[in-house]
Amino acid sequence: MDRPYERIACCVERDDMAAQVIAEGLRLAGGDASALQLVHVVAPPHTAVAGPFAYIAPVTEMWGEAEAWLEDRAREHPGATPVLLDGSPARALCAWAAGHRVDLIVAAAHRGRVERAMLGGFASHIAYHAPCPVLLVHRPRDEDAQEPRHAPAGANEIA
Repeated sequence: MDRPYERIACCVERDDMAAQVIAEGLRLAGGDASALQLVHVVAPPHTAVAGPFAYIAPVTEMWGEAEAWLEDRAREHPGATPVLLDGSPARALCAWAAGHRVDLIVAAAHRGRVERAMLGGFASHIAYHAPCPVLLVHRPRDEDAQEPRHAPAGANEIA
């Protein structure tokens, strides 16, 4: 059976959504991990300021930790290819995908309003600028949230 996507880029961060993004990529690849590119981007370091002192984590330290984490994810899915990039995450991903014949990008859409305002919308950027289709994976709903919400009594009544 032909798969609609031969090369799937799964964008993974060091958070609880990485497993769900990889699971969705595997599902779309028919369980074939060799179709997956596990992509992680090391963003430029943020400066921590405390009084008159500023600290910036060494890029080599950040890169080494990210590389070890990504290699662990790849070992969990034999055949998947780890890809470590650096720079602005959304821009780096789109540039990489354009040069590597990616058929589909799978990413998490889970930042809240404050994070999007401060850090930018990764998911919205790739949705508009990626050179291929993008599938956004949302955080699973709680059982309580699956029930439809109803407006308070009288909220829609016309006086």
